[in-house]
Amino acid sequence: MTVRFGLLGAGRIGKVHAKAVSSNPKAKLVAVADAFEKAATDLAGQYGCEVRSIADILAAKDIDAVVICTPTDTHADLIEQFTKAGKAIFCEKPIDLSVERVKACLKVVDAEGGTLMVGFNRRFDPHFMAVHDVIAKGEIGDVEMVTIISRDPGAPPVDYIKRSGGILRDMTIHDFDMARFLLGEEIETVSAQASVLVDKAIGEAGDHDSVSVMLATASGKHATISNSRRATYGYDQRIEVHGSKGAVAAENQRPVSIEVANAKGYTRPPLHDFFMTRYTEAYALEITAFIDAVESKSPASPSGIDGLIALALADAALKSIQEGRAVKVSEITGVMADKSVFQGR
Repeated sequence: MTVRFGLLGAGRIGKVHAKAVSSNPKAKLVAVADAFEKAATDLAGQYGCEVRSIADILAAKDIDAVVICTPTDTHADLIEQFTKAGKAIFCEKPIDLSVERVKACLKVVDAEGGTLMVGFNRRFDPHFMAVHDVIAKGEIGDVEMVTIISRDPGAPPVDYIKRSGGILRDMTIHDFDMARFLLGEEIETVSAQASVLVDKAIGEAGDHDSVSVMLATASGKHATISNSRRATYGYDQRIEVHGSKGAVAAENQRPVSIEVANAKGYTRPPLHDFFMTRYTEAYALEITAFIDAVESKSPASPSGIDGLIALALADAALKSIQEGRAVKVSEITGVMADKSVFQGR
């Protein structure tokens, strides 16, 4: 079976997914849509597909699935429309900036029996997957503490910041999902601190550029997240998991893994410059997992529920920063009043 794709959005992340889809032998990129005609035309020319409107892709009989890479405030509406049209959906995070809007969207997906996968690509990074496998095999015993370091080489434009939902919903959300993935338990309490240390314009836009978060489960396991919009030495992506019998870590990756020794000492090449090159293989494996779910008609993972929980953790962290206290995730999700949202996870 060849899964025929429509791509919604031909920007930076759209280009990443276009490459992943086009490189997969089980996939065919049929059409691309973008509000900027040149962006769509250029990408279509590169991969030999058509330029179509979103409405045309929605109605198309020759498209089985879509990859949603449009601005965040369009995601939930598009998910609902394409679910009702019977198409499988891969959507970049987050589904929306509102927990309540995400809940409503997921109810539509469930009612239609739709396939929805949320783009937490780091779960598919071979190095992070290897860490998860070590944990699953019991090689380090019971997980006790997780440390996640994620620092961008530079801040995005302020115009992007204003629409992104802020660092917690845009950047840290990946780390919230990874913390859950590695802890193996749901997070109960969130404590966070944030500052503006990189660019005062980010603060003027109502956001932060430097964030530290502590997550705790009901059993007492901890995850610590360190985020910065500035790393002068490259794209900093590291994980360490400490357990009752040992520890496992994934170090930073480089385009070339060599070490040079001479009279000046030991040197290694610089880190990857950003996510497009650091996570190339993860994006490819992510699309493969989505195609497998479509073919087998099985639930996709990460799911819409995973997207909802990660957003709730981001909101809890923001509330912690604003109020200077630890915040229970249930304050955000209202889980006691709406347990059905979390069933079937």
